[in-house]
Amino acid sequence: MQQKILEIASRVRELRELSEISVEQMAESLNLPILTYQRYENGSEDIPASILYKIAAGLKVDMGLLLTGDMPRMHIFTVTRKNKGVKVERRKQYSYQNLAANFIHKKAEPFLVTVEPKPASGRPQTNSHPGQEFNFVLEGRLKIHIHDNEIELEAGDSIYFDANYEHAMEALDGQPARFLAIIL
Repeated sequence: MQQKILEIASRVRELRELSEISVEQMAESLNLPILTYQRYENGSEDIPASILYKIAAGLKVDMGLLLTGDMPRMHIFTVTRKNKGVKVERRKQYSYQNLAANFIHKKAEPFLVTVEPKPASGRPQTNSHPGQEFNFVLEGRLKIHIHDNEIELEAGDSIYFDANYEHAMEALDGQPARFLAIIL
């Protein structure tokens, strides 16, 4: 896991430098303290998926390039077999599989997300990112925290929201929850 974090951080740093964007400019564009951004870029702290998404947009590259180091090449279709999506372990309670990492010029980023239950310790850490998000619950029950609201969803339920607002997902009933997330 640590090796993957270092590889992604290295790609981000290299692409930022090739784009002639300073650390300060990048941190400002992400609305992050410079020290936090530097920890992301040197690999001492894992980059949250929402920040990785913003970085890809700012550098005008596909998120798949940051995750895998390979430039997506598919432009008519791409197939992702069961359990073969590009795995992204971005936060302890979340695991992501990018379901279209090889498709170039995507208008959306589809992920299969698993949220592990965690001990009750208040509201989970929120994040935000540009655009909109659609989540469709496949298994388990999920509590969505978004802009001072809490919405409980179960398998078959979905939610569409403005992802610029702080949001978080929490597995309920002591069981993992899986959902399809599409970031637009």
